[in-house]
Amino acid sequence: MYIPKFNTFPDKNEVISFMRKYSFGTIITSENNLPIAAHLPFLIEEKDDQIIISSHFAKANSQALNVNGNTNLVIFTEPHAYISPKNYPKDAEVPTWNYIAVHAYGKARLLNGEQEHLDLLERTIKNYEAEYFDQWQKLPHEFKSKMIKGIVGFELVVTDLQAKSKLSQNRSEVEKENIIHSLSESPSESEREIARYMSSLKKH
Repeated sequence: MYIPKFNTFPDKNEVISFMRKYSFGTIITSENNLPIAAHLPFLIEEKDDQIIISSHFAKANSQALNVNGNTNLVIFTEPHAYISPKNYPKDAEVPTWNYIAVHAYGKARLLNGEQEHLDLLERTIKNYEAEYFDQWQKLPHEFKSKMIKGIVGFELVVTDLQAKSKLSQNRSEVEKENIIHSLSESPSESEREIARYMSSLKKH
């Protein structure tokens, strides 16, 4: 990913927090030189100083066959905002877009057997809706087994983590304040979130 020096997102812990907050990502693989994408909920975990990304495909999705042993790309990106030239004092300006994006590259391994898939599903439930876990535990094994047979789980060890934080870092303090003010008053939650990220960046 193209990342100018002033748009780097160097804090690994902050990057991982962002991935967890916006964990519905896009995995991109390749088949016959054609890029293929799927949109999946991901678990982001740290083990032995490694970042492990896990999810599952529907078994009917042939893309599952492409991830095993290959280098794949998972993209996490969510808040973004149109930046109007009206935020700048000069007329000779153009619009742009502010956003945060994380690209995680790594080789994936398909999960083996029912137990590994069950473990993945239970970790996913605890991550996204812990209150549901008691209900899940009471479900009959036959039902769980049937559900598991319909998915293909995988885990990806991240070997290259690229993060970009494009938040008007190249602009003057006055211009940044103008942008933060206008985005903070936007009806769009995404734009207000960008304003919060910009404000947080100023405090660092």
